[in-house]
Amino acid sequence: MSAKLTGAESEVGKEKLMQDFRLAVADTEELLRATAGVAGEKVSAARARIQENLESAKARLAVAEEAFVAKSKEAAKATDEYVHENPWKAVGIGAAVGVIVGMLISRGR
Repeated sequence: MSAKLTGAESEVGKEKLMQDFRLAVADTEELLRATAGVAGEKVSAARARIQENLESAKARLAVAEEAFVAKSKEAAKATDEYVHENPWKAVGIGAAVGVIVGMLISRGR
């Protein structure tokens, strides 16, 4: 069975992924601070690699967030333009969705 995500589900998934990634970055920063006093050549080398990877990850996260915001703004603008160009169609779609939701709710009782 193939599961396809709608645009909204995909955007929610991307936002969740970015939140998880931000959390991982914060946890890694905390770990680096907690191990700052630990000495040793291997630990120092590992800390340096982790710090480099962390900086790279933060840069990629910033780019991904900018792209997410830009796409969200584009979608909102396109929706706004469509509604302004087709107000009665938009009202009809909204009404149809309302009727369908109402029918589904009434069936559940």
